[in-house]
Amino acid sequence: MTSRPQTAGKLPLTDLADMKRRRERIVMVTAYDYPSGRLADAAGVDIVLVGDSAAMTVLGHESTTPATMEEMLMLTRAAARGAKRPLVVADMPFGSFQVSDEEAVQNAVRFVKEAGADAVKLEGAGPTVSRVLALVGAGIPVMGHVGLTPQSATMLGGFRAQGRTAAKAKELLEDARTLERAGCFAVVLEAVPAPVAARITENLTVPTLGIGSGRDCDGQVLVYHDLLGLYPGKSPRFVKRYAELAPVIEDALERFAADIRSGAFPGEEHTYSIPEDELAEFLSGSRAESETEA
Repeated sequence: MTSRPQTAGKLPLTDLADMKRRRERIVMVTAYDYPSGRLADAAGVDIVLVGDSAAMTVLGHESTTPATMEEMLMLTRAAARGAKRPLVVADMPFGSFQVSDEEAVQNAVRFVKEAGADAVKLEGAGPTVSRVLALVGAGIPVMGHVGLTPQSATMLGGFRAQGRTAAKAKELLEDARTLERAGCFAVVLEAVPAPVAARITENLTVPTLGIGSGRDCDGQVLVYHDLLGLYPGKSPRFVKRYAELAPVIEDALERFAADIRSGAFPGEEHTYSIPEDELAEFLSGSRAESETEA
């Protein structure tokens, strides 16, 4: 097992481009609260993404679109408290940047000032490029995202791979280049055929972070709940489960419930004592009060 050497303080944003040049893989994982942010930090992860996937993994929705600004701000604040060294990137939820450049800047500023994010992530290209320019102009680092963009999955025909024709692949390449020119410090490539993602990665000077896009991206990202086996149902084909924690947690809760119902918990070792003389005085006094009230 290898991990990035721990350094004091926050990972500088400029280190990511240096890592690409050195062909040093970048590690990004989602996190949505203090414990997951702290564990990602302890594991030496480079970037913590507070993804709008929280709408599904944490809040129980069927898609990412219901996530609100207030929910994402709260989750980002919590994750940032735990992730001291990694860069913390906040996913801007659906509706927080689509309306106008001005609204996008206002919401992104909230992520930085109120939630402690180091950067924000926006999905798509096209009209999003104007938002990227506005945010970068306001001094807010931006991570781009092309390929399968969950917020617009319906328009893309569902949760399916993108760029599977020559024309669509060229479009993805140009979108990624445009985002780089607009000032994005990195670009997520989601569900892009591996050879297409490799060519995009070659053509960019900023790092690419793949999810379901092959090994030639400059780094990789997975959803916390997916890689730990916490999320029910069938995983996307690009997910590798590094643990199956859901059955472990369910078993622990079942044993906890059984112990309570049988009286096995709490035991003597889980309780606090009181000196015998203090107990006698308390019992005597409480008994006298009970008799008076009767």
